[in-house]
Amino acid sequence: MARRKNHPEDADPASPSFEEALAGLEAVVEAMENERLPLEELVACYEKGSTLLDRCEAILQAARGRIELITLRNHNECQGESADFSPPSGPPDAPDDDDDIRLF
Repeated sequence: MARRKNHPEDADPASPSFEEALAGLEAVVEAMENERLPLEELVACYEKGSTLLDRCEAILQAARGRIELITLRNHNECQGESADFSPPSGPPDAPDDDDDIRLF
């Protein structure tokens, strides 16, 4: 059975997915904006939000890197195909004979 490649976002199984981290970050921001929290709770919310933001950024950076690799691989495959393909030098029905002199 094929093993799944390890990605930075898969490093810790307890780490939230991007969607979970983003939802948590939105909840923290909403709580900080709309609730009258004591200073200690505000600092704790800020710390939690900072951690969630770092998680989101790490996942996005990993995804960006994967997309760049896929794009580069696809570009290289297209370049390889065009380099391997050499169209015939004459009309499709003409024999390929380099000694012939053609006027038209």
